[in-house]
Amino acid sequence: MILPTENAPKSLEELKDLLKGDTKVKVAGIDVDGVLRGKIMSKDKFVSAAKSGFGFCSVVFGWDIQDGVYPKELLISNRKNGYRDLLAQIDLSTYRRIPWEDNIPFFLITFLDPDTQKPICACPRGTLKRASEKAKEFGWECIAGVELEYFQFNETPNTLIQKNFTGLEALTPGMHGYSLLRTTLNQDYFHALFDESLKMGIEIESHHTETGPGVFETALAYTQALRIADNATLFKFVAKSLGMKYGVMPSFMAKPWGELPGCSGHLHVSLRDSKGFNVFALSGDEVAAGGRANAKYSDLKWISQEAEWFLGGILEGLTDVMPMLVPTINGYKRLVAGESFWAPNAITYGYDSRAASIRILSPPSVPPSATRFEIRVPGADVQPHLALSTIFFLGLRGIENKITPSSEPISELGEDRSGVKMLATSLEEATATMMREESIARQTLGDEFVDHFGGTRMHEVKKWNAAVTNWELERYMELI
Repeated sequence: MILPTENAPKSLEELKDLLKGDTKVKVAGIDVDGVLRGKIMSKDKFVSAAKSGFGFCSVVFGWDIQDGVYPKELLISNRKNGYRDLLAQIDLSTYRRIPWEDNIPFFLITFLDPDTQKPICACPRGTLKRASEKAKEFGWECIAGVELEYFQFNETPNTLIQKNFTGLEALTPGMHGYSLLRTTLNQDYFHALFDESLKMGIEIESHHTETGPGVFETALAYTQALRIADNATLFKFVAKSLGMKYGVMPSFMAKPWGELPGCSGHLHVSLRDSKGFNVFALSGDEVAAGGRANAKYSDLKWISQEAEWFLGGILEGLTDVMPMLVPTINGYKRLVAGESFWAPNAITYGYDSRAASIRILSPPSVPPSATRFEIRVPGADVQPHLALSTIFFLGLRGIENKITPSSEPISELGEDRSGVKMLATSLEEATATMMREESIARQTLGDEFVDHFGGTRMHEVKKWNAAVTNWELERYMELI
């Protein structure tokens, strides 16, 4: 099957041919929360903008997730600059069609500074492109995969409001991970998620139920980092759009139920050289010799020296970049339970360990060519472009500085884990750590990005701190 993105136009003439018979085109960019912000354009307007771009209101970087204007004067979009236009650059390689919208053509855009013609500091696609360019300096390509877990509800946007977001009905009852029986229920919706995603150029490796009422998990196919990040964002769009059709409300919140496991957004990462060889994999001679002789710990003997340094870079910088991995107030509630729900809340790593923050996937559990790291900290609310950018920047920094893991793998820690460094338990704590003058986030992502993105996260914190919740009313109203 030829995927739509494989037919992407490479020239203006090819674009015109591709759009014959169409009258309009849908475009969208991605904001810092992962929300698709877009519009429908006439075909003529789109074609004329394909070469040089078009103006797009910068307020999409001045709004929070609910379109509330940030009170802080952030760098990109503010009252002082009048929320001026950004330059929207159309990425022709992202071409696909939306099958449930009469096959309307669809393209993603990257937001550029109109003065410098470079991606603005907080554009998620632009940030990941910067990380990819960094890898190219070594002659490598960033490769990744994304797994998303998500609850489904028999609800609509209207019923959510009518019920005040309480007493919601799950799509199916009970805890049924990997259930073939539960997928028979709502099978049209379940299979449509897979089939319509494929039509949209979003390749899926596996699709099944997870433990929890109405929970699905979808693993998106391993591919080039920018494409997988685009695919992960667009998969959420597919799920939410099809949900409207079938009367289902999927939620990618990290922790919608306090008493149940949360929803993960695991990231798989590796590097590939110009010959297609996995940089994290051992050479044939090392495999034949039974592993790498100079590995610091036995858990590391089946990964390359570069992979060990990449891992060391992630471990060293993890505490300083938590808001890019866990960007919401709710996301930290998934981490509170720790290992009991396989949601790691400490700086740990280990061979094939689902209890660790970073799981090493290498021989003998996978073939050498599939060697990779699984970053298990993010929830389903992850912004994949920013999270992957961060992981690759940290890992490449580790390779540049030859950083090795400073602690033992989780298998060697034993019962006493008093020396293990814990991750932030709140967005406020995580953001304060990220915004420190000496933070590794500033070294890798840059001051402009940290100041802008940090400002958006502190806005979330301020909103949360000012909110009066049902929990507070139930606990204090009568008895305090």
